[in-house]
Amino acid sequence: MINEGVSAHPRVERRYLTSIFIDLVGYTALSERLDPEDLRLLQRRYQNLALTVMERFGGFVAQFQGDGVVVYFGYPAAHENDAERALRAALEFLHRLEGLDTTIRDGSDTPLTARIGINTGLVLIGPEVISGVGFLNVPRYPDWPGLDDFEGPKFHTSRWEHQHDLTDQVVAVVGTGSTATQIVPAVQPIVRRLYLFQREPGWVMPKGDRDFTPEERARFANPWRRRQERLRLKWLLEKNIWGGKIFRVDTKQNAARRQFCLDYIEQSFADRPDLRDAVTPRYPYPGKRPIFASTFYPSLKEPNVELVPKAVASMTPTGIVDVDGVERDIDVLVMATGFQPANYLARLRIVGRGGQSLHDYWAGEPHGFLGITVPGFPNFFMLYGPGTNGGEIVTMLESQSEYAVRAVKRMRRERVTAVEVRPVFDRWWNRWLQHKMHGTSWEKSNNYFKAPTGKIVTQWPIGCVAYRYLTKLFGRISETTSLRSGVKKGE
Repeated sequence: MINEGVSAHPRVERRYLTSIFIDLVGYTALSERLDPEDLRLLQRRYQNLALTVMERFGGFVAQFQGDGVVVYFGYPAAHENDAERALRAALEFLHRLEGLDTTIRDGSDTPLTARIGINTGLVLIGPEVISGVGFLNVPRYPDWPGLDDFEGPKFHTSRWEHQHDLTDQVVAVVGTGSTATQIVPAVQPIVRRLYLFQREPGWVMPKGDRDFTPEERARFANPWRRRQERLRLKWLLEKNIWGGKIFRVDTKQNAARRQFCLDYIEQSFADRPDLRDAVTPRYPYPGKRPIFASTFYPSLKEPNVELVPKAVASMTPTGIVDVDGVERDIDVLVMATGFQPANYLARLRIVGRGGQSLHDYWAGEPHGFLGITVPGFPNFFMLYGPGTNGGEIVTMLESQSEYAVRAVKRMRRERVTAVEVRPVFDRWWNRWLQHKMHGTSWEKSNNYFKAPTGKIVTQWPIGCVAYRYLTKLFGRISETTSLRSGVKKGE
């Protein structure tokens, strides 16, 4: 339901959303005839086809719904009858559907026909845009030869396919980052065999999580006590990263944390020197994203778990092959291969003044003043943008949200239609930030913090409190305001 007061606001633009629904006729009847594995095989083929078309035409949803299969393409449209782009995507889907392999395991062919429907609905677009999509949202899929030929279930951890029962299955998990260290202990008790492929180990620390005692719960029932505990924890986090010394090689703070991790490895694998050597990183701390996990190391010592400290080279229809050419037969492949953090706003097209897109402006090196604003893109604000990953993230997000709200309030108060950062501040900020990266362990390690050019584009190096003060200090003086052509000040 649309709030009429909002939709009538002079600063809110009314647009229409044109969407295409492609119903694969006969799917429900087919689902009753096929066994679950054949059905899942067909589902994955149709899903992958829909995703391919969606990515080409820029649609933002493609999914299965209800008892049948509904592939959904959505596009913003300037007029209610502007459905051309969505219709082209639907026709492309149908064209590719004709060539889709629909053969299942028993050799029979199971083609489905498609029925198209067009729907249009009203949406509201405001004069300011705040991106809150984060940066761990675009999966990184491997390009191993033979991956498409693997016959078993295969999925990325962020696209988990819950219909697959892993009980008594032989499972390969590829990757040993933060996600894998949670998945391995969770599935180890139910699988028959688990192979964990590790290209490079991470720095791991015990998480230390536990349930609160009854006495602690009684104490935290007091709001003041809860606030006191929150401030204490924030102080501990900030103290560890203040000034960024813990990120810099050859500092006492960095050496102490590195030794803490090494002691944890020694303690966990005193009886397994083979695993101890395999999980010990050869790069500076933290280098990559540090891992907090208390159950990961113990799970590696379970009899049904094998750590394979090698990269994956390829896949076969029934197995996975490491770089030494050793093939292991598996039933299920779980890709804990991470994300593309340096590929900011990968699924959004942001166009600024003059028609230039944000990705063209960045030219492969995402950046922004305070990680929030970009010159030439007025009224656009990013939360968790480039150069803001580090320390206690909630504090960073709060600072960025307050910055955006303050700028919007300024526009309302001064009755201007645009606010953006001055280019000189953006240039100064990014030169200074890149200078602060020199000497950090991030610079000396293979990680996802770097753009394809090698520049570190995701990290914040000196603590959350400093960042918070900088957003308050430089916000207003870094900005310039303007009126849209044809608008008089005060309108």
